[in-house]
Amino acid sequence: MENKSTLVNAVVGAVVTTVLSFTGFSPIVGGAVAGYLQREPPKQGAKVGALSGLLAAVPFLLVLLLGGFLFFGGFAGRGFGVPGGLELVIVLFVLLPALFLWNVALGAAGGYLGASLRGERTETNERAVTR
Repeated sequence: MENKSTLVNAVVGAVVTTVLSFTGFSPIVGGAVAGYLQREPPKQGAKVGALSGLLAAVPFLLVLLLGGFLFFGGFAGRGFGVPGGLELVIVLFVLLPALFLWNVALGAAGGYLGASLRGERTETNERAVTR
């Protein structure tokens, strides 16, 4: 971590991502918010956006784990079918890493866009002041 503001901005972006989780593009929006708040070049915005996506994946993981526990605990042995070894391997080694990759990659892209937007806005304001 470079400083406390990076972590704070990433947490704000993660909260935005989590609140907008019903959309498919919430990591982009959360990353953009984090990158915009970072007030640094786009490369640093991408880093804080990726961190935001990583932090936002934690609540998603908890919801998946809780849902799996409730499903297996509530329906196991009642004839609803419990996934066997192959299904469990697919979930653990394909779907969960894909979830993290999805959040981190889209968060980084959003962070880059948010930092770029911040930079363009700052340049526009500076040009308006110098005229």
